[in-house]
Amino acid sequence: MIGRLRGTLLAKQPPQVLVEAGGVGYEVDVPMSTLYTLPALGAEVTLLTHMVVREDAQLLYGFGTDRERATFRELLKISGVGPKVALAVLSGLSTDDLARAVAMQDTALLTRVPGIGKKTAERLLLELKGRLADALPGAGGAHVAGAGADVMAALVALGYNEREAAAAVKTLPEGVSVEEGIRAALKALAR
Repeated sequence: MIGRLRGTLLAKQPPQVLVEAGGVGYEVDVPMSTLYTLPALGAEVTLLTHMVVREDAQLLYGFGTDRERATFRELLKISGVGPKVALAVLSGLSTDDLARAVAMQDTALLTRVPGIGKKTAERLLLELKGRLADALPGAGGAHVAGAGADVMAALVALGYNEREAAAAVKTLPEGVSVEEGIRAALKALAR
């Protein structure tokens, strides 16, 4: 398997780039987030890769960061999600945005990605819930900043599920203290 590719960037034709390494030109599909960070043509580039071998093709996918590649691999483990859908998700959302969507169970954010409908978004959120947090350090509820994380933990301890707690935390104003946040979240949940 090809895990990393370093060479000269010869062409950019989204979503594909051509990288020459050792006299061989590799066609590599990359998400838009990686494409935007690539250097100018003729410059040296290093991509972390994931190779997919099928009966009719050998496909190479490239990523600028290990976090993007890990997310891509987690997406591929989901039933009904292939490399093209996984690449579309990473092109439409940053890894942080995807982790936040999973933590908050936000289907609306995922459905903004072309090719992702409501059912697919719900399946992605359900199946990524535990996996993404394990694969990406800091991907779980850690994206709920400051007092919000403490408020969310308190609500879960009081018996609310994570989805309800996350929805209540979303309504809190920035800079709220933990005590005020818990009170405000409980009022929001009581409605």
